Amino acid sequence: MPESNIKIQVKDLNLIFGKNKKDALKLLEKGHSKTDILKKTGCTVGVNNASLDIHEGEIFVIMGLSGSGKSSLIRCLNLLNIPTSGEIIYRGSSVTKMKNHELRELRRTGMSMVFQKFGLLPHRTIIENVAFGLELQGTPKQERELKAQNAIENVGLLGFENQLPSELSGGMQQRVGLARALTNDPDILLMDEAFSALDPLIKAEMQNELLELQSKLHKTIVFITHDLDEAIKLGDRIAIMKDGVVEQTGTAEEILTEPASPYVEAFVEKVDRKCVITAEVLMFKNSDVANIKKDGPKSLIHKMRQKGLNALPVVDEKNFFKGFIRLRNVLRVSKDDSLSLSDFIEEEVASVYPHFTVEQMLALIAGTHFPLPVVDENSGRFLGMVTQTSLVIEATRYNLKEVKTLQEEAQEI
Repeated sequence: MPESNIKIQVKDLNLIFGKNKKDALKLLEKGHSKTDILKKTGCTVGVNNASLDIHEGEIFVIMGLSGSGKSSLIRCLNLLNIPTSGEIIYRGSSVTKMKNHELRELRRTGMSMVFQKFGLLPHRTIIENVAFGLELQGTPKQERELKAQNAIENVGLLGFENQLPSELSGGMQQRVGLARALTNDPDILLMDEAFSALDPLIKAEMQNELLELQSKLHKTIVFITHDLDEAIKLGDRIAIMKDGVVEQTGTAEEILTEPASPYVEAFVEKVDRKCVITAEVLMFKNSDVANIKKDGPKSLIHKMRQKGLNALPVVDEKNFFKGFIRLRNVLRVSKDDSLSLSDFIEEEVASVYPHFTVEQMLALIAGTHFPLPVVDENSGRFLGMVTQTSLVIEATRYNLKEVKTLQEEAQEI
């Protein structure tokens, strides 16, 4: 990822709570455990040597169980927690070295925070709550109400401007909190367990609202959660924390298929992989293909027999997928000069994009013996194939190494 696309860099960050921070830091740097440091110094390690790059326009999820350090870390980004050591870089400037007036400006327009508890003023209307931060800054009433109205529309609360918080549901109150954070058009949204207090149905609704909002606004969002399903649904990338340590950072697929530690492996063990693993992970990228313009019957027979295949995907000269051709039909053409290979291309075959999940692909393999061709979503060009064997094995929770071994052994179509 180019440096210009990195919005926030966290470098070797340590956060220690307690009076003997210097002694605790020395022990931490020597590799002592969080428990050991607490016993020897009375200090609690909140964040342990964390390093992260958060990219512009992504939803970056930091997740872990209670006490993992995720909330402590997000509060370091805008210095609500003062790091004990390490550095935070925002748009090329060191947040940890900012003067008070720079920090105030950062919190006003650079990073807005949405908390788990809504913190709404009960005797003020919704639009007054949303505009409250601008009021404290001395923004003229007409300007702040215009900005508040725009934020209210963005979060789907149009028509509720004059209601009181008590007249709204929990989900709607959280939307007010989100609108309030958006009034200054902040560069970054920091969301600390923002949906954790909501009922499951309202929580799912708010997750969808956030994704829809992100598709319009393209904000950089740092989202804290203890819910792995929520992390997978929302996160472009996920950082998993334990005892203040960032155990692994990556996409949901990377974390599921290549867990970096036994802890991460155990953490993701019960995730429904069918909803996460995609064609891009499972496909054979270097599949043999039949190019009808270039390949004659003898060439295709050689390819199929060499690999033990009974059919090949057909592409044109620009590598667009056209269908499949079976070995038995190639043999017919080889024995009869009046026949053409193009007459035997079976075109009624479903194709998929790289982002299609196993769950989506399973629905497409019924009634066919062919694998699923994977094509580029923008160009339509052929990228590879996902075999039915790999789909069935992945759906029944074999691990990925076994899938690839079986794919290589079977090479089936």
